[in-house]
Amino acid sequence: MVIAEFGTGQVFWSMLWFFLFFIWIWLLIVVISDIFRSDDLSGWGKALWTIFIIVLPYLAVFVYLIARGGKMQDRSMREAVQQEARFRQYVQDVATGSGGASAAEEIARLADLRDRGVIDESEFQQAKARALG
Repeated sequence: MVIAEFGTGQVFWSMLWFFLFFIWIWLLIVVISDIFRSDDLSGWGKALWTIFIIVLPYLAVFVYLIARGGKMQDRSMREAVQQEARFRQYVQDVATGSGGASAAEEIARLADLRDRGVIDESEFQQAKARALG
């Protein structure tokens, strides 16, 4: 039986090799995504780095980490800051309920609703105060 022949040491080595394989795949994904996210590389530079990684993967990844590793964190931090700013803007737009509309646009929309009879004058005044406040 195969399970009986598979001892604790083999299980440990199998798990270790699986872990190293998983880390290697993750490292390839991170490096390739950084290549394509990089705005200081030209199209030819991106193509050459990608070909280098495909032809000599181990050497290319280590050379890339040595040559451009410091900039990887800068790009990641810049992307995280931009993503947080977009998220904060989205939350602010949703919280105001106007979808990013200015107070004048909101009042014009409310006036149109009042003129069509959807809301009455007191509701218009309350919503107008809310838009201005």
